[in-house]
Amino acid sequence: MASIKRKWDLLSEEKRSESIRELTSFFKTQRDEEIGMIAAESILDHFLQSVGIELYNKGVEDSITLLRGRFETLELDMDSLLKK
Repeated sequence: MASIKRKWDLLSEEKRSESIRELTSFFKTQRDEEIGMIAAESILDHFLQSVGIELYNKGVEDSITLLRGRFETLELDMDSLLKK
C-alpha cells in the first residue's frame, strides 16, 4: 500500500519506521506506558507538523551562514593571488 507523503514529513520510510519504534520504546521505558503503532505515528506526525519545517529551515539557514563564511575566506584567498 502506497503511503501518503505530506509536505511536513521530511523523513525517509526507514527513518519514519525507526522513529515510531523509538517512540513506542520511549513510552515503555521512560513512562511505563504501552502505546501502539498508530498512537506513535500520531505523535510523530504531530511533532513533524509542528516543528519539522522550522528545524529543516534552521538547517538550511545554518548552511547558508557556513557557506557565506567560506566564500568570504575564498574571496580573501583569491584577492591575495592578484598581482599588484
